[in-house]
Amino acid sequence: MKLVILSLLEDDIEMLRALLKEHGVVAYSELPVEGHGAGTTGWYGEIAPYRSRMVLSFMPAAPAEALLEAVAACSECRDSSHPVRAWMVDVERAVAPLIHTQDSKQLKEQRP
Repeated sequence: MKLVILSLLEDDIEMLRALLKEHGVVAYSELPVEGHGAGTTGWYGEIAPYRSRMVLSFMPAAPAEALLEAVAACSECRDSSHPVRAWMVDVERAVAPLIHTQDSKQLKEQRP
């Protein structure tokens, strides 16, 4: 299992959503992010923060590799000095409580 983290400018989110769809990624989380970095000082005396997004998705290794390759080949960003960036992280372990629904009740009854 891998965690893919993508960082991009907000203006490129529709392009990234299309790329995710093209690669069969249907489950992901999207977060608004205020990015800070070096640049030209604006008339307020500070560098304006970048309106950015961070996208997180858990997936098997093969689709994660394919998605990173697609990001590396991506040339559709509106600002070439701020390309989409991607990281792939190993997920060592994941847990979630059993949700108490009719299905989980049946699962508990089937356990030895």
